[in-house]
Amino acid sequence: MGRIGLTLVFSALLFGAGLAVGRGDIHIQGISRSHTTASSSALDYSSLNEVYNILKNDYDGTLDSNSLIDGMKSGLVSAAGDPYTEYFSPKEAKSFNDQLQGSITGIGAELGTNNSNIVIVSPLAGYPAEKAGLKPKDVIAAVDGKSTTGMSVSSVVQKIRGKEGTEVTLTIIRNSGNPFKVTITRQKITVPSVKYQEDGAIGYMKISQFTNDTSDLAQKAAQEFKEKGVKAIVLDMRGNPGGYLSAATNVSSLWLDDGKTVVQERRGTTVVSTERSSGNDILKGIPTIVLIDEGSASASEITAGALRDNGAATLLGQKSFGKGSVQQVETLSGGSEMKVTIARWYTPNGKNIDKQGITPDVLVNNDDASVAAGKDPQKDKAYALLQAKL
Repeated sequence: MGRIGLTLVFSALLFGAGLAVGRGDIHIQGISRSHTTASSSALDYSSLNEVYNILKNDYDGTLDSNSLIDGMKSGLVSAAGDPYTEYFSPKEAKSFNDQLQGSITGIGAELGTNNSNIVIVSPLAGYPAEKAGLKPKDVIAAVDGKSTTGMSVSSVVQKIRGKEGTEVTLTIIRNSGNPFKVTITRQKITVPSVKYQEDGAIGYMKISQFTNDTSDLAQKAAQEFKEKGVKAIVLDMRGNPGGYLSAATNVSSLWLDDGKTVVQERRGTTVVSTERSSGNDILKGIPTIVLIDEGSASASEITAGALRDNGAATLLGQKSFGKGSVQQVETLSGGSEMKVTIARWYTPNGKNIDKQGITPDVLVNNDDASVAAGKDPQKDKAYALLQAKL
């Protein structure tokens, strides 16, 4: 089993396809946890058999037993009422895991839920969703004309995904306005999760998501920053929907002393797990500004909260998405999987940001006019503040 603190989001890392993100994020280490039941009484399946028998005897059509069983499992999990607790069929499970490897075919956006709506968490820079003009918190009302009402993130993701070069049409609602349609050509999406460069005395590190290559790439970037003597750092996690919790812990550790709290998980008032820094603090003491926005969720929020609460960084930008729960992935028979919410996560200072987000220390908006002109007021402000300290 594995743990994820996924965003809205885990939401769905739709790398052009979708994942459910958000996206705390995925904890690749297994954990042992006693399982409790909500009730001491076993479920009474007689009414379910009654429905099945009627369907089997009276339905004018062909029934597929595997599809029926997958449907029952999905319905059972969905009835828990938590958007981040999901059942994945074998096909959906493969898609879910492929996305965490950083290579998929889709439109290049992460999906999540907000007030029972399927929404864009963040489009990935340079990919079809962004080029088509999709924005964080856009509601996807329909896919190829079929309403998304009542559908899970994973189901919508499956409808959006498809063969490279084919088209998908989304019906979008933005800011309660009138619905409009956007047709997007699917593309293979392969994105290194970390990009970095030195701009004079300032090191710039962009983490687009927390995948299986993030820890190594961030370590490489940090080592290069150290060797080249950078005097300040901008850590850009805007539009980052989350991913592996272990990667978020490793990234945070680059700035933190050994044993510092990165994130705490609680079930009710009981602390079930505390993630601590590893002592690999090669960037400790270097002035750092972390960029976040409304597309920053889950593991990126964990990292931002850990660095700020431990006094290692200043946050700049816009309020983050607000994904404060942790999911665990259980492997089931036949290749299916189940993602279940097992806890809520809290920053080192004891704050759960679910549905609230993290408010940055310095609020700076990237308005549409600036973006259209190729400008980045948030990044520019971060550089200006750091330059003043050099």
